[in-house]
Amino acid sequence: MSILTVSYMYFSKRKVKRCRRQFGRRLFALTVIPALLLSGCQRQTGRNEDGRFEDYTAALFSAEVAADAVTLHYTLKDPEAYGVTAAAEGFGEVSSDPSQVRAAAENMKKALEGFEYEELDIRNRITYDILEYSMETALDNAEYLLYGEPLGLVSGIQTQLPVILSEYQFYDSGDVEAYLKLMKSTPEYFDSIIEFERKKSEEGLFMADYTAETVAEQCTAFLDMGDGNYLYSTFVDRINELEELTEKEKSDYIQENALMMKDYVYPAYQELLSAVNDLMGSGQNEKGLCFLPEGKNYYELLADQSTGTDQTVRELEDLARRQIVEDLEAMEAVVGTTADEARETMAESGREDAELILSELESGIKNAFPQHPETALEVKYVPEEMEEHLSPAFYMIPAIDNTQENVIYLNQSKMGDELTLFTTLAHEGYPGHLYQTVFYEGTDPDPVRSLFSFGGYVEGWATYAEMCSYYLTPLSKEQATLLQKNASIILALYALADMGIHYEGWSRMDTVAFFSNYGITDAEAVEQIYELIIGSPANYLKYYIGYVEFLELKKDWISKKEEFSQKEFHEAVLTVGPAAFEIVEKYMWDILE
Repeated sequence: MSILTVSYMYFSKRKVKRCRRQFGRRLFALTVIPALLLSGCQRQTGRNEDGRFEDYTAALFSAEVAADAVTLHYTLKDPEAYGVTAAAEGFGEVSSDPSQVRAAAENMKKALEGFEYEELDIRNRITYDILEYSMETALDNAEYLLYGEPLGLVSGIQTQLPVILSEYQFYDSGDVEAYLKLMKSTPEYFDSIIEFERKKSEEGLFMADYTAETVAEQCTAFLDMGDGNYLYSTFVDRINELEELTEKEKSDYIQENALMMKDYVYPAYQELLSAVNDLMGSGQNEKGLCFLPEGKNYYELLADQSTGTDQTVRELEDLARRQIVEDLEAMEAVVGTTADEARETMAESGREDAELILSELESGIKNAFPQHPETALEVKYVPEEMEEHLSPAFYMIPAIDNTQENVIYLNQSKMGDELTLFTTLAHEGYPGHLYQTVFYEGTDPDPVRSLFSFGGYVEGWATYAEMCSYYLTPLSKEQATLLQKNASIILALYALADMGIHYEGWSRMDTVAFFSNYGITDAEAVEQIYELIIGSPANYLKYYIGYVEFLELKKDWISKKEEFSQKEFHEAVLTVGPAAFEIVEKYMWDILE
């Protein structure tokens, strides 16, 4: 009998819990290279190198943030304060044209060559390195655009778009008008997705049938809400908060929103559903990416991009296995307690109120984590109709000039017990996503940093925070160690399965056999994991490899510092901010000086 304790319910729950992701400003882009301005290359008299570089990144930020309405609204509450006056509209489009990516990357390369790197201060060098890293990543991925999947099971547009619309804040009537235009553009945006999926089909790259069936179910669930859809009720709530509107104006807007739903949003979903059903059966691969013509190369790039590491897939596999051994040794060292006893202790603690748990977490991290700016937080709950298809929890990233307003969504159907609720809120709140976001924005970073996504850093930090939270529960140290190491190992198994399926070519039976070696013998549950991994390759790597990379940075910090301070380490990596881990490691030593 393995020391690893995983009941079926616990396994399924953790499987779903890892579906979480940050919703954010770059939500609908398949690439992260902006459309660039070359003016940053030109010498300007009277400006030092830092000033010239900051002029360039400001122009870059202004151009890119106005590319579409979602990016603009979710990035800035007051665009004019950042010199952004363009009226962005629509969601943008999903493109499969690699020439656009290459052209943007070449523009960035030329712009960066116009600056004297050594003359930049440390913060600008970090930004420079991030721009360079993103440019190189985009060039590497340019030929693999059709391997991407906008309809992924974990982070697909079909499930994310309604949440983005429901959280689109109305600061004034202009935002309401922009929102209604956005809704009206949904068919056009979905048409670009459908065209993208058709091109995938023509190239033999369309998703597996069982993945397409799940996507179709997600679209159907949204359509089946009909007049009870939460996009009606949330719109009314937001409209009623605008004091500048008369009752007649509010009523007119509410009617117009209903019209947009009926004439544009629902038909767009119906068209997407029909297209997915029509394309079903055209996929030529029911297994991992490595069975596609260039799939193995693409997965290597995807793993690098998802984790933000410079290690090969084989090296990441070795890293995960070493951490499993370390965690198992820690579990074996814990005597006199069992997982069942630990969960019973947690159940008896009475920690069931989300707001109270978040308050307890915020207070509990003060000794080991640096002070963060004061902020506000609202906990909301996933609509019952969408509970089956949405993640157990997610944090809505606020605009960079409005970090006082934060929202965490909880999916009550996925909160199986008190420990799950506690650790989930740590992941999304303190010291996870919310804390990291508010702290970093409090360092006054270059706004252009907000346009780039580093999933390994962001989700790795939140998972690291989640693992730390076990020691903030009422559990004894031994109980906390047992459950935390257990959770770490399970997530490691998911990451190894991800790499095994997509890089090593594991079949369903191979995957079942792998998990059975660790005492997980529910074949049906493992097959569900298999299909989830097929539909969202490298998703688990962001969480687990990112988490382990933070552990590796901490080990390195301890070995090189005469006196170890957790608070100092945390402050250093948080101040560097979201980046590839090679960049974090490069600058964490000097960023606080």
